[in-house]
Amino acid sequence: MLVSCPVVGFGVLAEDVLEGDTTKFDLAIMSALRATDPASPIGPPWLQEAARDVTSVGSVVFLSFVLLAGVVYLLLIHKRALAIWMAVAVVGGELLGTILKLSFNRPRPEIPHVTRVFTASFPSGHAMLSAIAFLTVGALLSHANQELRLKAYFMSIAVFLTVAVGISRVYLAVHYPTDVLAGWCIGSGWAILCWTVALWFQERPKRGPET
Repeated sequence: MLVSCPVVGFGVLAEDVLEGDTTKFDLAIMSALRATDPASPIGPPWLQEAARDVTSVGSVVFLSFVLLAGVVYLLLIHKRALAIWMAVAVVGGELLGTILKLSFNRPRPEIPHVTRVFTASFPSGHAMLSAIAFLTVGALLSHANQELRLKAYFMSIAVFLTVAVGISRVYLAVHYPTDVLAGWCIGSGWAILCWTVALWFQERPKRGPET
């Protein structure tokens, strides 16, 4: 059930984008963020610089370091199976994102970008990979700890980073809002699926024979 909700959300968004139903919504938000100059987002220069820094958190390079740190941590606390599954989940999600981008091939917003981009627009790769990496890492690290405060801490940081990266992509005009929403949907769905499968495998050895 948890997996189906974001997947259905992605499907609805994808259909609406292909039919052009989201154009007015997308352009209204993009225009609001560039009230005076289409080439410059609203806000002081430091806000643009901060947005660039935040958006880099969703890059493949940074997320690779996050993945490495998470895997090493799980290995250090003797959670080898979870470490392997974390790596498989994040790398598999990156491949899924590439396939989806090539399939939809939506052009980027026709607004001067504050940062350079080279790939298609839908879904947002940064939003999707951030959701996959941060939520998967956050969930698996939470599962590896018994203390409730640590569980809440890991998941709060994961959600915050995921949302911040997505918002920065729209602010920098490299993605439409629906690109980011779709990225969040499919990314969170993938993370939930991977988390569910990991928990299922973890619980299997504990089940005794039925009588």
